[in-house]
Amino acid sequence: VQLVESGGGLVQPGGSLRLSCAASGFTFRSASMRWYRQAPGKERELVAYINSSGGITNYADSVKGRFTISRDNAENTVYLQMTTLKPDDTAAYYCQVVFSGTMYWGRGTQVTVSS
Repeated sequence: VQLVESGGGLVQPGGSLRLSCAASGFTFRSASMRWYRQAPGKERELVAYINSSGGITNYADSVKGRFTISRDNAENTVYLQMTTLKPDDTAAYYCQVVFSGTMYWGRGTQVTVSS
């Protein structure tokens, strides 16, 4: 199983970014996917969830209405569209999958929101 995140960077408050997570090594279309984030000195927190078909999504209260999780099962990729970014969104963002009872993580992509 391999998860590779991309799309992070430095953005001003109020800006937008789209993160991607390219997945391989498992049956992507059958797996629910999650985005987590971890800020320095803080615990890793669940940001967004999407089920295998993309028909069910859930978000942390802190990002609801600003972030959108989506997936392309033909491309084995899950996305996180982030808008109206705030300094508090600064963190390393990770995608995660549970496959055959094992939790897998990508290496993460850094998002920094600063003027």
